[in-house]
Amino acid sequence: MPPVLLASTLLLFVTLGYGSLCVASPFGNCRKCRGWGHAVTTDRKGKTKRGKDCRRCKATGKRIRVGRHLYNVAARLHRDGTR
Repeated sequence: MPPVLLASTLLLFVTLGYGSLCVASPFGNCRKCRGWGHAVTTDRKGKTKRGKDCRRCKATGKRIRVGRHLYNVAARLHRDGTR
């Protein structure tokens, strides 16, 4: 199997896999707070406590995936263009 064909097949499988992931689960964990929705800090005794709310995900712990965002933009553009 030529390397170009192998690379294009692998790229196709990765793209389809990520596309199916975006369809099945459009929201992923926030990368800043790791899905907690807030920062985790410690007090002077070393005990963990809740910190400030995450501004990136607005304290939900979830963010929309990049692929799903691109799909939403394309769908909105198509919908607005065909009205």
